[in-house]
Amino acid sequence: MKKLTTLAAAALALAMTGAGALAETTIQLGTTVNEQDSFQVAAEKFAELVEERTNGEYKIEIYPNGTLGGESDMLDSMSTGMLDMGIITSGPFVNFSEAMGVLDMPYLFANNEEAYKVFDGEIGRELLDSLEDAGLKGLAYAERGFRNVTNSVRPVNNADDLAGLKLRVMENEVYTATFKALKVNAVPMAWAEALTAMQQGTIEGEENPINVIYSYSLWDYGQKYVTLDRHSYSTAIITMSLDVFNSLDEATQEIFLASAQEAAEYERAWVAEQEADQLAAIKSHGVEVIENPDVESLRAAVQSVYDAYPQYADYIARIQALLAE
Repeated sequence: MKKLTTLAAAALALAMTGAGALAETTIQLGTTVNEQDSFQVAAEKFAELVEERTNGEYKIEIYPNGTLGGESDMLDSMSTGMLDMGIITSGPFVNFSEAMGVLDMPYLFANNEEAYKVFDGEIGRELLDSLEDAGLKGLAYAERGFRNVTNSVRPVNNADDLAGLKLRVMENEVYTATFKALKVNAVPMAWAEALTAMQQGTIEGEENPINVIYSYSLWDYGQKYVTLDRHSYSTAIITMSLDVFNSLDEATQEIFLASAQEAAEYERAWVAEQEADQLAAIKSHGVEVIENPDVESLRAAVQSVYDAYPQYADYIARIQALLAE
């Protein structure tokens, strides 16, 4: 993939044109989701703010629908400087920084406000900084949301109902371990592949926030049941190639960081505003929504995941202490 942006390229363009103002620099930003998804909302807001605050010096071009690759592929490309930016679900980041896996532990947060308190503070920034060794710059945490199980087979009211279902999970060992603890036949795969697999019936379900279930009309992919188990809060990280970030002057870096945080908070509010209507729309398509499953049976079943990842014990203790304040 041809890299579109560096300050050197901008300077060369300026010299060639003899223009009196700095030439526009284009930044590619990729997502794997469609234009109805909340990631698009965050991307468009970020693009608007950056262009406005740099007086048009930087233009963000958004490439949705996996045009630039799957999430893991885009992270690989960013880490080598071949792709500028992406908005990426938290799941694949554990493959670039082991510490990031703590974010995917089941039932870590009770509500959105708890998640924001962690992500927008010292712990959140520390985790983003851990990505720099892999050539990635985490700018801000937007929202994917609390994840819920969908399937084509039966209503899921408790942990026993999940046993034996064949579900797609993100390509992340913590998610795989979580669903194996629930006796699910967990199949890690990219989202684009999951859509095809659901359509063909080679998997029976998946797990995602309401926004994804709605924006992808998963009832058209055979998903008859949604269980609001909220087993994990999934963030979405506005991410940049560290090489590209370091090529910006300090003032522009601050603009990118501030704009990413503002776009993230804007998108979070949008998700909250849309969720009730989206859930009603899902029901209107004949999907059975289990709104009050036996969460305690699920919590008990996944406790073994905490025992299996002692490397996260310190972070978990710090998170719990912060939330207890």
